Amino acid sequence: MSAQATSLGRVAVLLGGNAAEREISLISGNAVLESLRRQGVDAHPVDPAEGELERLLRGEFHRAFIVLHGRGGEDGVIQGYLETLGIPYTGSGVAGSALAMDKVRGKLVWLGLGLPTPAFIVARDEAGLKSAERLGFPLMVKPAREGSSIGICKVGNVTELRDAWREAVALDSDVLIEQWIEGAEYTCALLGKRALPLIRLETANAFYDYAAKYQDEGTGYHCPCGLDESTEHAFQALSRDAFAALGAGGWGRVDLMSDSGGRPWLIEANTVPGMTSHSLVPMAARAAGIDFDALVMHILMMTLSDGDGGRD
Repeated sequence: MSAQATSLGRVAVLLGGNAAEREISLISGNAVLESLRRQGVDAHPVDPAEGELERLLRGEFHRAFIVLHGRGGEDGVIQGYLETLGIPYTGSGVAGSALAMDKVRGKLVWLGLGLPTPAFIVARDEAGLKSAERLGFPLMVKPAREGSSIGICKVGNVTELRDAWREAVALDSDVLIEQWIEGAEYTCALLGKRALPLIRLETANAFYDYAAKYQDEGTGYHCPCGLDESTEHAFQALSRDAFAALGAGGWGRVDLMSDSGGRPWLIEANTVPGMTSHSLVPMAARAAGIDFDALVMHILMMTLSDGDGGRD
């Protein structure tokens, strides 16, 4: 076992959970677990859905690698629990996690700082759909606090809007209805203070939805992304600013659209991105010369920095 692996002590890999993204979290978490064990780290799976959080309470672990996607893992809840126990953990802190998970409040922060994000309204009842219509079709309908594009739908008319809202409100009382941006989709992975190469996403679907992310082998991932160097640097800088504005840090991902005029628009931030075979952060890391094992170790090693949970 290397001195680096020994310095990390006993590591809990938090995976699974009760959120709608449980199955993806199990795949991501097991990939991280296997990587750490390959590198000699004393790593163990901990699934909150199996009642295993008591193991943290009993002091079995020195630090935690969070691979819980969605509610309970990406929204500040598990981060607050680990803070209370004094256990260093990967990724963003409580506030950054909560703001990034909540698409509405995250966008309000960006708007307050003058960062570009599509116009939107929040519809908590069907009466709010009239305001949404004034944004003009097509529109995106999203539950405010879900991930992996769960419950998200592009709509082109009033009937589709109403149907999509009813599906979304069953998942979250706050439904974000957002102006559609026609153009290319990009994502920017962040590792510490470094922005990794952008990936341009290409799908035959209406947008980069759940199927395109996890099921469709025909989804295109372009890295290099096709932007000229100065434009890519500008998109990376915007992504860093957007992530920092939410109080997020450590590692994560910011999704953007570029309209027909080449202007970037911030869509959302992810503080516990996927680590599956289709996942974007490992893909961007490879383009930067960082293999999966090195990526996983880098993320975990940030928990040694000044006891801050790896948010520098």
